[in-house]
This record gives sequence, C-alpha cells and structure tokens, in this order.
Amino acid sequence: MNKNEFELFVQKFGKDILRFCRMTAEDVEAGDELYQDTMLKLLEKKRKLDFTQNTKSYALSTSIFLWKNKRRKYAIRQRLVPTESMEEMSDAGREIPDYGNDTSPEQMVLQQSEAEMIKGLVASLPEKYRIPVYLYYSADMQISGISKILGLPEGTVKSRMRKAKKLLKEELEAIGYDR
Repeated sequence: MNKNEFELFVQKFGKDILRFCRMTAEDVEAGDELYQDTMLKLLEKKRKLDFTQNTKSYALSTSIFLWKNKRRKYAIRQRLVPTESMEEMSDAGREIPDYGNDTSPEQMVLQQSEAEMIKGLVASLPEKYRIPVYLYYSADMQISGISKILGLPEGTVKSRMRKAKKLLKEELEAIGYDR
C-alpha cells in the first residue's frame, strides 16, 4: 500500500474507524487517541497491507488489539498507583446528535437522554457482548467480518449478538422503557 492508497483508505474508512474507536473507548479523547494509535500502527505496517483485501477489518482488529493492550496496562497501573476512574472524568467533549429542525427542544432532550441511556447500557455489557455489538452497529460490519476480526465462529458471534440484545431488552424493561 503506497501513500495515495493509504490516504484513500483513510478517506473511505476513517470515519467508521473513528466512530468505532470512540465507542470502544467510551470517552471522546480516549477514542481519538485510540484512532491515532490505530492509524499510526497501520502506517507502520503499510508495506504489509494489501488494499485489495479487507483492510477495514484489519484496521478494526488493530484498534481492538490496541484498546485491550491499553486497558491491560491501565489495570496494572491502577494496581500500582490508583488514579481517578473513567466515570469521574469530565464529559465535556461529548457530541450532541443532530435530530433535525422539525423536533422541539423537549423532544431533542428526550431523544438525547434516551440515546445516552442506551449507550450507557451497551457500555455496561460484558466485553464479549459489547465488542460485537459495536462492530455490527457502529462499524456496519457483517457477522462474517466480525467473526474474522474476533477469531470466533460465525455462530458464536450470532449467539453473542442475540444474548446482548436479550440483556439490553431486559435492562430496558426493568427501567420501564417501552417503545
């Protein structure tokens, strides 16, 4: 992959990878940092990348690897020298979704709070359920691509997706959400 092909790759898949990184990291700044690390790693490996292959899947699996590695290092550091948790960090950098001009401010606030609630519920899922959900819904990947990235059979990915949906449905019903 040469420089022009890499630039085309970033133009074509950069937004999807950034969205996935931000959702995975659960924090905008950490997601941006994960995106930068992913792109740097891909740039280092660009000679080995084949643009005709599924490079998006490779990029997403690289970001998952880097994220898990960073989490592992963070856990080790936390045991040595505790710092503040992610929940205590400021949410100042969150994006506000655009719901169009035809909705009232009240509806926008309700939609935004529903979206934040669902995002929080997805983030609270165990990792083995959360990652396939992020890949499927935020990176628009198919089950076959997710199974390749995670190194799991397609049936396992499907069952994890089904279990994640079931857990989310139970949580939403428990808090009285009906839609």
